[in-house]
Amino acid sequence: MVRVRGASENNLRHVDVDVPRDAIVAFTGVSGSGKSSLAFGTIYAEAQRRYLESVAPYARRLIQQGHNPAVESITGLPPAVALQQRRGAPSSRSTVGTLTTLSNSMRMLFSRAGTYPDSAAGSLDSDAFSPNTAAGACPRCSGLGTVHDVTESSLVPDPALSIRDGAIAAWPGAWQGKNLRDILSHLGHDVDVPWLELPRAERDWILFTEEQPVVEITPQRDRVAKPYKGRFWSARSYVLHTLADSASQQMRERVLRYVVTGPCPGCAGSGLRPEALAVSFAGRSIAELNGASLGELAEVVRPTAALEHAGTASRAVSSGERSEAAVTIAKDLLARLQVLLDLGLGYLSLDRSTPTLSPGEMQRLRIATQLRSGLFGVVYVLDEPSAGLHPADAEPLLAVLEELKASGNSVFVVEHDMAVVRRSDWVVDVGPQAGDRGGSVLYSGPVPGLADVAESATRPFLFPDGPSGGPSDRPADRPSAGSADGAAHGAPGTTTAQRGPRPVERRLRLRGVTRHNLLDLDAEIPLGVLTAVTGVSGSGKSTLVSQVLAETVGRHVHGGAAPEPAGPEEEDAVPTAAGARVGAVEGLEHLDRLIRVDQRPIGRTPRSNLATYTGLFDAVRKLYAGTDEARARGYGAGRFSFNVAGGRCETCQGEGFLAVELLFLPGTYGPCPDCRGARYNAETLEVTHRGRSIADVLGMRVETAAEFLADVPAAARSLRTLLDVGLGYLRLGQPATELSGGEAQRIKLATELQRARRGHTLYLLDEPTTGLHPQDVQLLLRQLNRLVDAGNTVVVVEHAMDVVASSDWVIDMGPAGGEAGGRVVCAGTPAEVAACPASRTAPYLAAALA
Repeated sequence: MVRVRGASENNLRHVDVDVPRDAIVAFTGVSGSGKSSLAFGTIYAEAQRRYLESVAPYARRLIQQGHNPAVESITGLPPAVALQQRRGAPSSRSTVGTLTTLSNSMRMLFSRAGTYPDSAAGSLDSDAFSPNTAAGACPRCSGLGTVHDVTESSLVPDPALSIRDGAIAAWPGAWQGKNLRDILSHLGHDVDVPWLELPRAERDWILFTEEQPVVEITPQRDRVAKPYKGRFWSARSYVLHTLADSASQQMRERVLRYVVTGPCPGCAGSGLRPEALAVSFAGRSIAELNGASLGELAEVVRPTAALEHAGTASRAVSSGERSEAAVTIAKDLLARLQVLLDLGLGYLSLDRSTPTLSPGEMQRLRIATQLRSGLFGVVYVLDEPSAGLHPADAEPLLAVLEELKASGNSVFVVEHDMAVVRRSDWVVDVGPQAGDRGGSVLYSGPVPGLADVAESATRPFLFPDGPSGGPSDRPADRPSAGSADGAAHGAPGTTTAQRGPRPVERRLRLRGVTRHNLLDLDAEIPLGVLTAVTGVSGSGKSTLVSQVLAETVGRHVHGGAAPEPAGPEEEDAVPTAAGARVGAVEGLEHLDRLIRVDQRPIGRTPRSNLATYTGLFDAVRKLYAGTDEARARGYGAGRFSFNVAGGRCETCQGEGFLAVELLFLPGTYGPCPDCRGARYNAETLEVTHRGRSIADVLGMRVETAAEFLADVPAAARSLRTLLDVGLGYLRLGQPATELSGGEAQRIKLATELQRARRGHTLYLLDEPTTGLHPQDVQLLLRQLNRLVDAGNTVVVVEHAMDVVASSDWVIDMGPAGGEAGGRVVCAGTPAEVAACPASRTAPYLAAALA
């Protein structure tokens, strides 16, 4: 047993709990209940701290260390490995190959066992086969495989126009454009004939020359014709100069429309130098094998791995494909590939960029890497391993968890999927609710025993057929007082079979969509309803919704700009892949706005919190600035900001705590000795409203603040929406770093709900139930239905069958992942899709509708 005593991390209430080793243990509870604080913040953090204590002090300085968990003691704790939910790194250089380190094996295979051309001077080092090194990167695209440039067609969209009439659309308007035309006239170019009638050499010079001649221009239309020296810029030079040096975001966005992104002509998109591409293995270059599916790659290396009489490797031989080195590398590569194939990831390729992967694909890739490590006696702490997985994909995952346990390890999973919890050996249920109302271990024992714990929020979902587990007894199905739950389409937990789907009157039609595994796809998105897009992992759901649909509608409503975020602009927006090809679009005229709601953090520092993100803190600061005491002292709203000098505590710079850096030990945090965590100086705290300082307001829970600020309309509206999404337990000043992914997403949704309605909005959500307890899912559904009932369209990419069963329309992608997917298998109401024999979603949806 791992015995935890006196755990007080975050909201844990001096928890004592015993957890078995050599077993699969599920940690359950509503979002914010404290289960992650127990599994990751306490158990894993303590295991990591103990490991680092065994590292030499000098080496410890070079390792990013965690924190000392707030716990009295933990006994029986083995070494631990954590696999937490993270989105793909926002870098096109991060790929499936680099994430799994399979690219290292591929580079070694080509370096030591590849077939070199006769003209090759000798074998290349492995770095020469990597686009991320100076030795291997293509000099033209720096290893990225893509180039951003301009073409004649992008710069001159209408070649029938003359230069004077605006043929070169990329050039600036007003005086600057006239100046460039006058310079061309002075240089002898005809600016009045159609662009197509100009000689090719002349057109190329005007668009692409690097020359910048300076000529004297005499204005013709000015009353005072003062000559001046004018400098010529080609259209390409002007565009690239504006992108690189302009301080105007509007100017950069304008010229960006004339930039074309495409494969690098120097390396054909591989990112590698010609000498590396000239080396082959099994008749293929490394770029070709990196682009092949993992299943195909396994078949390519299998014959080499099976060789029994291999020769000795030698740099003097042009081919090493039948050498001992080739066999050794191929065997290791095949074994690692097989783990990925067993997890259902055979459709991926090594060059697939990680920002385009779903959370489920990322999680399985990390699990595969650890499974191959062959560790024994380790505690694996996993954060929702089933996240992003279709129910059909969950079975291989459960087999992997069982294999980890069979190998002599312990598996601790923070999990909301009841199917995974039922297959566990032990369950630790934390609650009963979230925040200050949670933090207690309600039950720790074999799974069936949780049925007897009446206060557990997990029990009715884990045992739906139990004596008190019927749908009507689920806490979230009972509308809270004052909530906007009187929706016309039933309670939030009801399925469409119980209430009937909303009628579909208008549709958005996409024709000939091509991107990733979507090939000439036609799709129809109903408007004015809640639509769920389903399908196995890798079937093309996220590509269709989060990329193609978002970009297509974004160009219409934002003029090509990025989709409007649900809340303040975020700094770590993940870039999408190269643009999709869409043949035709119908129905865009019905949409006025596009909003994406995701689970990225609302901030990365403690300065970002619930109050600042939602904007309600602006109203609070204005409230305090309007008090008689503040006016008498000359305090404005800025005085009540903890981010600027004046009213904040200068000792802690408004953070409320101080970090103590210890050279050889993990750093520690403590309340500021001057303000004692209040963030403000004493003078600012002397200003009160109804007996409370502004620091007191930041310390209030949402439900308490809703009563205290009921007479402040701007703040009251924000607080009401936070209550509606079930976040009444959070403190207004709770740092963003302490929020779970589910809490962050609901804060974004609440921020959007409080905004004034502006036309017909399309809301896109990619797996919104990730990180949510089934009880929290019901709250989420309630708010999504509110948006639809207000006349908007909501499209969710989802694997949770409860959400799919509650939607009005379902689009099922598949039938499998990768090249075997990318098609619409069936579309219709949940009942119609549940009866579709070709759908892998159908049996699971039918069970949810039953």
